Amino acid sequence: MRIQYFQHVPYETPANIFRWAKDRDITQIKGTHLYKNEPFPDFSSFDALVIMGGPMGVYDKDRYPFLKKEKVFIENAIKLGKKVLGVCLGAQLIAEVMGSKIYKCENKEIGWFPVFKTDKAEKSKYFYDFPQEVEVFHWHGDTFDIPAGTIHTFYSEGCPNQAFETEDGKVVALQFHFEVDLESVKKWIKEGENELKQEGKYIQKPEEMTSDYKKFIQLENHLYRFLDRFFSF
Repeated sequence: MRIQYFQHVPYETPANIFRWAKDRDITQIKGTHLYKNEPFPDFSSFDALVIMGGPMGVYDKDRYPFLKKEKVFIENAIKLGKKVLGVCLGAQLIAEVMGSKIYKCENKEIGWFPVFKTDKAEKSKYFYDFPQEVEVFHWHGDTFDIPAGTIHTFYSEGCPNQAFETEDGKVVALQFHFEVDLESVKKWIKEGENELKQEGKYIQKPEEMTSDYKKFIQLENHLYRFLDRFFSF
C-alpha cells in the first residue's frame, strides 16, 4: 500500500497515522506539504490519499491558492478509484467536490465530545461494529451536507453531519479526529489560543483536552481498527 498525504499547515500532521503505518510495516507513506507550495504528486505514485485538516476553510482559496488545485486533484483521485480519506478540512474538501454545501456549523466543536452511529452506519464497511457512542477529538467550526448516494455514519449533539463514506468504501470523510495524540493537541492549543477564548457549549478548556491520557489511548485503538480495515479493503 502506497499512501500519499496532504498537509495544510506545519502543526497538523498525520500524527498517529504515522505510528500505525510503522506498526504495520508500511514504509511507502509520503507527504505533500501544500503550505510550502510543494508540487502535487503523480496519480501513478500512490494507491491511497489522506487529506489532513487545517484552520482554513474550503472557501479560502484567495488566501490559500493551493486549495483550488487541491480540489481538482481530489476529484480526479476519486474518479480514478483511489482510496481517499479526508479528516476535518479534508472531509469538507471531499464533500464539496462531491457536490455538497460547506457552511458554518451552528456549534463550534473543540475538545472531546462523543459521536453517535446513525442507523445507516450498519451498512458501513468500517464502522458497522463500532460502539454506538464513540468519544473523539474535535476542532472545527465548519460542517458539510452529506453528499447524495453516500452513507451517513456518525453525528454529534453539536453537529449532525460528522462522517460519511461512499457505498463502495473507497472514500471516507471524517469531520472529527481519530489521529491526534497528546503532543499534536498541545500544538493545536498553542496555535489556536485566540479561538479558545471564545465561549461555547462545545468548546473545552485546554486542561480538559490534555488531562486524561486514557482518552488518547482509546482514540488510537479506534484509529487502528478503522485503518486496518480501510487500507486492506
